[in-house]
Amino acid sequence: MFPCGSVADEVAGVSFAAPDIALLDITILGPALLAGLLVVATHVPLGQQVLRRGIIFIDLAIAQIAGIGVIAAHRLGWAEGGWGVQFAAVGAALAGALVLTWTDRRWPQLQEALIGASFVLAATAAILLLSHDPHGGEQLKDLLVGQILWVTLTDLIPVLVLYTAVLTLWFTLGPRLGRLGFYTLFAVAVTASVQLVGVYLVFASLIIPALATRALPGRRQLAIGYVIGAAGYALGLIVSALYDLPSGAVIVWALAAVGVVGGVRREA
Repeated sequence: MFPCGSVADEVAGVSFAAPDIALLDITILGPALLAGLLVVATHVPLGQQVLRRGIIFIDLAIAQIAGIGVIAAHRLGWAEGGWGVQFAAVGAALAGALVLTWTDRRWPQLQEALIGASFVLAATAAILLLSHDPHGGEQLKDLLVGQILWVTLTDLIPVLVLYTAVLTLWFTLGPRLGRLGFYTLFAVAVTASVQLVGVYLVFASLIIPALATRALPGRRQLAIGYVIGAAGYALGLIVSALYDLPSGAVIVWALAAVGVVGGVRREA
């Protein structure tokens, strides 16, 4: 993380550091911003579809289930970032997607509640798997808030290839994918992004731009959604660097702020 600058003021025991432009290190923030833009590229259109389908918490559930695969692979001693971990994460996410596809067909009126229950079960399963791991707390934190500042350009190459395939399928087939196709595509995209930026940012990237642009027509909705997502990541990374704050959490708030401003201006 970035070092704090000099103390400029102190009120009620809380120190306020003057921001230092030198902290905006492009070698760190550049790859992080590219990672954010890749996530935005796939998650904005998928998030708009999630909102239309009324299955708001599917991303949290699938992301958490994918995390179970990652944690299980680590518990087995598989190399971090290796193919075994990726297959475990994708396998877990696809299994979750298949189950949710079946429940959507069987009990569509209960789907949102079932998605919420799936998330809670996956989240508590992660806690149980890590309960005897001395580094479990750190692993759980990384799963939730991510480590976007540690991303390298090399890390982004396989993600770029995967997201290109996801976007190609989405924009060429779209609604013709059907329920199973949508859940499968969604699971694959979320599996990559949760390892890149964490569960919280996955949820924020999907839902906040979609909420802010919900009343806009087709292509304009997508374009404005992309602008909100990109601006949120850029603003969040800058603020987190200048004030030495956790990047993932700041980006979530930045996305929300940009989304609110964009929504208010649109409705004014």
